[in-house]
Amino acid sequence: MELSERIQISSGFLLQAPPGEINDVLNDVRCIINNDEELQAGVQPALREYNLEQFITVESPGNNHQCIISEAARLPASDDESEERFIDPRAKTSFIFDHLALEASDPQPHELDAESEPLRSALDNATQTYLTAHFHDGVASIFSKGNGVREFIIQVVANKYNPSNYWSGRWRSEYTISFDEGKVTGKILVHVHYYEQGNVQLTTAHDVSFNLPPGITFSDSSAASKILALVEDEESKYQISLNETYQEMSEKTFKSLRRALPLTRSKIDWDKILGYKLGAELSGSKEGHVASS
Repeated sequence: MELSERIQISSGFLLQAPPGEINDVLNDVRCIINNDEELQAGVQPALREYNLEQFITVESPGNNHQCIISEAARLPASDDESEERFIDPRAKTSFIFDHLALEASDPQPHELDAESEPLRSALDNATQTYLTAHFHDGVASIFSKGNGVREFIIQVVANKYNPSNYWSGRWRSEYTISFDEGKVTGKILVHVHYYEQGNVQLTTAHDVSFNLPPGITFSDSSAASKILALVEDEESKYQISLNETYQEMSEKTFKSLRRALPLTRSKIDWDKILGYKLGAELSGSKEGHVASS
């Protein structure tokens, strides 16, 4: 198999890596490439795509908080920059991100749009309050389009890794708030992996769209808290629907995948299971005795 084919296969495995298990998958595909230098160079685009799609978080350089690596955080490439940079709006800095080592470096000041910053900052504060109430170690970044475009992007990610109990999970949500259109559009993505004595993955995608109430405007000082209340309502309804779906799957779907009764069409009395086994052995011995005689 050609090296290019092996790199393509390895990249496909990486893009499907469950939450928190990208390094495990990377170590596994080393056997496919069998050359660490070629591996790093070949799968770098896949790692970058994975990190941006999965809202990978990183410690903001020089700050005591994490921020999200995503397409919204990526700065447009400039002629004098050899490496792409990402922004941390809360810290008003930009940095270089290593997609293999998952580390940020070379922080530099980054000026945000002055007109949008008051509302963007208010949305950031309201989102942090929402995270504290509903997410364990959740991370959020809020971006503004600026340049006269009254549009903001809220991104939220929460990870829970529990390898000792063989499961991991990730919640991602993203909302685009357009004051020019008067609406909010977004999506909620959930990915859970259970792998104790098996390998089961659950992925969901839920689209969100609702209009901004007439009282919420770009200049409204309480707009941020009102918008987050609407987001909270949408995510709470989706959480409830997930719980109901899981309950239905447990009671109906999973039960339909197996026989209600064994082939004998009668239920087994588990308290007498040893008696069944002993009876079968005695029956077998008797038949063998008759045959030999």
